[in-house]
Amino acid sequence: MIDLRQLRENPQQFSARLNLRGDYDLEPLLALDRRQREIEEVRSQLQARGNQIGKAVGDRMKAGAKPTDPAIAALKAEGTDIKTQLGELEPQEREIEAEIKTWLLAFPNLPSPTTPIGKSEAENVEVRRWGEEYIPQGDGLLPHWEIGERLGILNFERATKVAQSRFVALIGKGAALERALIALMLDRHTQAGYVEILPPFLINTTSLTATGQLPKFSEESFKCDNDDLWLAPTAEVPVTNLYRDEILSAEELPIRHCAYTPCFRREAGSYGRDTRGLIRLHQFNKVELVKFVHPSTSEAEHESLVRDAAGILEALKLPYRVLELCTGDLGFSAAKCYDLEVWMPSAKSYREISSCSNFHDFQARRGNLRFKEPGQKGTQFVHTLNGSGLAVGRTMAAILENYQQPDGSVSIPDALQPYLGQKVFSRF
Repeated sequence: MIDLRQLRENPQQFSARLNLRGDYDLEPLLALDRRQREIEEVRSQLQARGNQIGKAVGDRMKAGAKPTDPAIAALKAEGTDIKTQLGELEPQEREIEAEIKTWLLAFPNLPSPTTPIGKSEAENVEVRRWGEEYIPQGDGLLPHWEIGERLGILNFERATKVAQSRFVALIGKGAALERALIALMLDRHTQAGYVEILPPFLINTTSLTATGQLPKFSEESFKCDNDDLWLAPTAEVPVTNLYRDEILSAEELPIRHCAYTPCFRREAGSYGRDTRGLIRLHQFNKVELVKFVHPSTSEAEHESLVRDAAGILEALKLPYRVLELCTGDLGFSAAKCYDLEVWMPSAKSYREISSCSNFHDFQARRGNLRFKEPGQKGTQFVHTLNGSGLAVGRTMAAILENYQQPDGSVSIPDALQPYLGQKVFSRF
């Protein structure tokens, strides 16, 4: 959530930064804020006058005046009028506060000063590439869904019968590969210092609002009709909300978690894109990295999070590149974001496999997550960060394509062989 006080104090500077992301009109919010403060001033004056009247009546009564004294009666009448006016102001204040909250929840995060300026993904900045020597060469390389179906480890037709399109059933070695990838990712991240969490997979509206999925992206999530519960779109949501409405000690920071969850997304508006294969499913597995950090270490923690996610790709010897997203391509809650893109031979291009975002205090404001420095009275908002470490289905897709062999088999990356107990997947 944006800082209303910062907006009020520096509207032009604030507007300039926000409009790097698109065209946003802040005047309606500023007008509501002015109206709210005007009402607060009137209410404050009325309350002060009411207190004066109460004291004056008390002083006169102590001095021997009778309740029927005209002066006392006049004061009481004025006090009654003040109570009436205050009663009329209260619903106005509640209505304006609700409108202000609606506006605040609708605005995206301010981009970091170090985020590249641009209007679309075409202006994202490539930071580096890794593993180009591992890119398979030759013609006739198959897409992962054909490889998986020929090996008998992916079945989209039967999954559609059970659910609908954009679902997959993993069979035999396919299920084992998925499980091995999850274990590899969790093992490596916990060895790097992340504390593993297995959070609830159903989450409430407040949790989705705190991390920025609601109200803007309600159409992207699956909701349970009979409960205030939604299917988790990413482990970022339940893990971040473990600390909602808490005041942490500065000594507790940084807090680093990794979590495996299934993820559920409607993919509204994406029809026609990636309709085949594992890239854009309604249900997929993901291992997420989530950090809660001191603002002073936020940038360094972001860079290390990117390295930790990329370390999985390097362990699997999957070629990838890192993109720094420009202001026009940032996610709603992000102040700064790096995308990891893995090489997909069938498409002869890199495809996103992880987004590593620094939200600064945006999510912490929405979720009221603060920390306190030793010896200081006030509190500050923590900075939250997260990134996929990695999207498991997309990692499987990249392995099937990059490790495919001329005879139709698929070699198993060295890092996965201890988990699977074999070096190759084949039908013979």
